[in-house]
Amino acid sequence: MSVKIMCVDDSPTIRMLVKQNLAPEGFEIVEASNGQEGLDNLSSDIALFLVDVNMPVMNGFDFVKSIKSDSSYNEKPVVFLTTENGADKKTMGKELGVNGWIVKPFEPESLKKIVGMLAK
Repeated sequence: MSVKIMCVDDSPTIRMLVKQNLAPEGFEIVEASNGQEGLDNLSSDIALFLVDVNMPVMNGFDFVKSIKSDSSYNEKPVVFLTTENGADKKTMGKELGVNGWIVKPFEPESLKKIVGMLAK
């Protein structure tokens, strides 16, 4: 059985790149185009969340707040995959319990390494 990862990003291109890089590594990718869609498609077998910060409908910070307030998901690792690189945003992420931060455009090997370490 493959490990399931949810990629929450409004860019179809980024979701495709994540899938192209992680599916061959044995990961199953569940896609969501914004935080609300991610919440609507939650399942208990998701092992890790890759989340963009800037999205319409519900941004990444609000999505992470929602899953971290739910006992079914609050222990699941979250990695922000975003163009944001500011110290203030990273501090906000740490305060929310985010486990990692990858800046787009991402290096495939970095993505694979971080996901491999966190997804169980």
